[in-house]
Amino acid sequence: MEARRKLLEGPIVKSILGIAIPIILVNSLQTVYQLIDTFWVGRIGAEAVAAVSLSFPIIFFLHSFAIGFTLAGSILVAQFNGRGDRRGVALATGQTLSFVVLISVIVMIGGYFLAEWALRFLTTDPAVLVPAVHYLRISFLAMPAMFIFMIFQSTLRGIGEVRLPFFVVLATVVLNFFLDPIFLFGWNFIPALGVAGVAWATFITEILSALIGLAILFSRQYNFGLRLADFKIQKAWVIKIFRLGFPSSLEMSSRSFGMVLLTLLVSTFGTLAVAAFGIGTRILMFVIIPAMGFAMAATTLVGNNLGAKQKSRTEQIVKSAIKIAFNSLAILGVLVFIFAQKIVAFLVPGETELIASATLFIRVIAPTFGFIGIQMVVLGTLKAAGQTTTSMLLAMFHVFTTFVFGYFLSTNAGFAEFGIWLAYPLANFAALVLAFVFYFQKKWLRDLLV
Repeated sequence: MEARRKLLEGPIVKSILGIAIPIILVNSLQTVYQLIDTFWVGRIGAEAVAAVSLSFPIIFFLHSFAIGFTLAGSILVAQFNGRGDRRGVALATGQTLSFVVLISVIVMIGGYFLAEWALRFLTTDPAVLVPAVHYLRISFLAMPAMFIFMIFQSTLRGIGEVRLPFFVVLATVVLNFFLDPIFLFGWNFIPALGVAGVAWATFITEILSALIGLAILFSRQYNFGLRLADFKIQKAWVIKIFRLGFPSSLEMSSRSFGMVLLTLLVSTFGTLAVAAFGIGTRILMFVIIPAMGFAMAATTLVGNNLGAKQKSRTEQIVKSAIKIAFNSLAILGVLVFIFAQKIVAFLVPGETELIASATLFIRVIAPTFGFIGIQMVVLGTLKAAGQTTTSMLLAMFHVFTTFVFGYFLSTNAGFAEFGIWLAYPLANFAALVLAFVFYFQKKWLRDLLV
């Protein structure tokens, strides 16, 4: 009950930062998961690295799709929690968990048998394809566990508890770091499994995370009152979760699809442009992590306070979150702008042309990092009010305008890859303007789900 009181009565800025910072750390740690796998497989050759790298886009796409449905659960939990309805919190958790696990089992079975077919679109080299198929199939086996842990995270985030998931993720990341080489190279009675061993190490940590999450949800530590009956799927709840979650799933998937389209566009301007684009977008992904943290904090606080019908406080929360996100990311943008060349040179030392091109890309987009922060907070606010379709359309507008600006400036206007670099700040500004249109309409203050 103390956590709920802080959400509804605590200092606003402190509440935003208290939720956002652990989320940012968790998202950063989950990125480290991928880096650890790459680090260890890099010890056995380029083919192994390629095998793991080819699997990531497929896993990321499905991961993005699942996030939408877990977000639906988080929104419902937040509004029920704000109302003080613990049974509603338990039922929202149980129904979301059952629905998402059912989807994950279907994905697991389909993905396991279609893994080789999907990967053949990306490579036909047997030295890469064979280990990639093993890695991806084992990753699909871990899907239900991964989705369960995501529900655990989203449920606790909905009631304002974000520190515990951080410690669970931290522990499993550390465990994964030590399990990877054991299964990769073999140890004692464990045979050397190569790339498949890295997948099995991740499988073990995913299972462990899911079991810990379920144990905590059933422990009544947070007064859920979660019962087995809450997991019996109810048609009305499935419709509600699907209506809220499917647009968010499309939103996340469209972002990853947009990246594919832009990569194809950049590839028409040569290898150097692709390499510069790859470096720049990786830097951008690290900027998106804090933006998403502030957005999720806004979703949690807005959802709880809307549920408690505290509209004045809700409005103050959104204004504060916008200011914090803008200032934080604008400062980050200034630092990235100043140190862009040093950052790129650290990643690709000695590559003079590549350093110059990637530095230019980063310096073109860095001044609008603050705009991204505002846009993400507004999207998080709309989601908290259940306006996930509006949020999806705004995100798709951002993806669409980036590609259209990029295509026009790079081809029709003759700016080549520099036109694609320019498309990012232009699209960020256009998306910011449209986000403010929906923000100032304040329909999100009037809509309630529960």
